[in-house]
Amino acid sequence: MATLRDVAREAGVSLATASRALSDAPHVSAANREQVARAAAALGYRPHPAARALTTGSTGTVGLVVPDLANPFFAAVAKGVQSRARETGREVLVADTDEDVTVEPDVITRLGDRVDGLVLCSPRLPADALPPLLGAAGGPVALVNREAPDVPSVSFDIADGVRQALDHLRALGHDVVAYAGGPRSSWSDGERRAALDALSTAARGDAVLDLGSFRPTHGGGVQAADLALAAGATAVLCFNDLVALGVLARLHARGVATPDDVSVVGFDDVAAAALVTPALTTVAVPLARAGRVAVDLLAGGSPAPEHRRLPVELVVRASTAPAAPALPDSRPSVTDPEVAIR
Repeated sequence: MATLRDVAREAGVSLATASRALSDAPHVSAANREQVARAAAALGYRPHPAARALTTGSTGTVGLVVPDLANPFFAAVAKGVQSRARETGREVLVADTDEDVTVEPDVITRLGDRVDGLVLCSPRLPADALPPLLGAAGGPVALVNREAPDVPSVSFDIADGVRQALDHLRALGHDVVAYAGGPRSSWSDGERRAALDALSTAARGDAVLDLGSFRPTHGGGVQAADLALAAGATAVLCFNDLVALGVLARLHARGVATPDDVSVVGFDDVAAAALVTPALTTVAVPLARAGRVAVDLLAGGSPAPEHRRLPVELVVRASTAPAAPALPDSRPSVTDPEVAIR
């Protein structure tokens, strides 16, 4: 394996000149820079990452922190981060916090010391704890699916996604719609709830039943389904597709037909959404694109932090259908503020 010394010898320059030429340092003539580049290519020389970090202060890596890599939402974002990082000559280090908000500060601090920049996807930390931690990260930070005033971010038009989903269900005649929420620490769950509240306030239909907060997993959906049936809902809007898939599974286990008896809508449009039976109606979110944008945001260049919101689109599939005629007096009241989304 060729060393830097071999490159210097082949190029006919000093070891220091070869090092400066390969790290794009100043005070190297164009001729020497070209000779060194030619020699490195001929010998197949590749700089050692640790050595490059010592000489240039750059590790050539991007850090990515996610709540749960088993969740296809975060896996898709990671694919986008990795793809864009590779195109720019960088590697990616990934850390998974297992949906545990208590370990996030330590993970962010430790990883921040080893990379040139951090992409934080859906961090669960409360708003007041996030800025000081990011300031101590040691390098540039970009957020995905989260917004903070002084930090570059890429998120999604969640409010429009909720509007599209709710309008679709209302158009199908569903007057009793329930929401199966995500973790209480989730910023995007708060955005969904705010959108539902605004739509109800704007008199776009009856208030939406709040089933509560659930883990953003298949098991969380199983729990939510029983509550939706007990509430008499004819449609369930879910925090994400994993929760929706759990709802579908539980409804089937209880002999409830989807969509004839209960319609189900997810969020994210992960790969499995189109593969289940019935195929899941869901709000498609450009996950890989968000990961790519986040890597670009790390480069900065704007005088103020840039905040990008990507458009979303409802994908209608077989899990939604017109509501069955309701029996007289079968609908529960949703006027109680403890029941309705607020």
